[in-house]
Amino acid sequence: MIYAFLVFIGGCFYGILSTIVKFAYAEGYTVNEVIGAQFFFGFILQSILVLIVSRKKVSWKQAGLLMLVGTTMSGTGILYGASLVTVPASIAIVLLFQFTWIGIIIEAITNRKRPSAGKVISIIILLIGTVLSANVINGEFGAISVWGIVLGLLSAVTYALFIIVSGKVATNVPAFNRTMLMSMGGMLLVFAVYPPTFLIDGALLDGLWKYGIPLALVGTVISSTCMIVGVPKVGPGLSSILSSSELPVAVVASALVLHENVSTWQWVGVLLIFVGIAIPQLKVFREKKQSPVHI
Repeated sequence: MIYAFLVFIGGCFYGILSTIVKFAYAEGYTVNEVIGAQFFFGFILQSILVLIVSRKKVSWKQAGLLMLVGTTMSGTGILYGASLVTVPASIAIVLLFQFTWIGIIIEAITNRKRPSAGKVISIIILLIGTVLSANVINGEFGAISVWGIVLGLLSAVTYALFIIVSGKVATNVPAFNRTMLMSMGGMLLVFAVYPPTFLIDGALLDGLWKYGIPLALVGTVISSTCMIVGVPKVGPGLSSILSSSELPVAVVASALVLHENVSTWQWVGVLLIFVGIAIPQLKVFREKKQSPVHI
């Protein structure tokens, strides 16, 4: 249960990211600067932790694979940010959260095993809860960009891939070393797409660091480490469900911190997401309770 809890907590911390990002945007910082600062400080913080906690040597092959895994993490941020440019935020978040069933399907294909009835029911409840909590019902939509929809779905695919591969690649490498190398790979991809002009134009010292450091701490250090430790033990399919905790936390944070209006339907959606997350765990709890105790 501790590993499932870690994945759940990892998802919760990801949910806090959107609130910090909104504060950064309110001060006039761009997507390029915010994402770049997050991965820049994420790499620095992880490198410091590795120097303090774990100096275990990692082979070049393992390092390369982990850096490649990191590109799925940063790729999600890049694609999701690009999607937000052309589609409403409520639609973009729904598109991103398709990672729940995408992760289940990928797991079923790779393991050549159908998902359990509990997982299917859980996914259905999660999708309904996602639509409600993202306030799609009350959204005002004009002509939605097809390209924006494609980008949003691609962000869901990269997020599902991150959950899956982060739990399978170089699992014998200590968690902090793995996260540091993933952060490096993610940072390099972000810098390739968004040149890090904030490092030389003064934006970093002018105040961008106030958002880059918390984003790195929450999104790169804590969340990624929780996922890296928990996913190998829990499995990618169940991890996709547990990490759905991101959306309800984002909604609650928006209400409490940003004082945004949250409708009754959105609260119903939040409740449904937690129900969807709990269903697979109830089965695990019953199985453990019914298993014989050896003395």
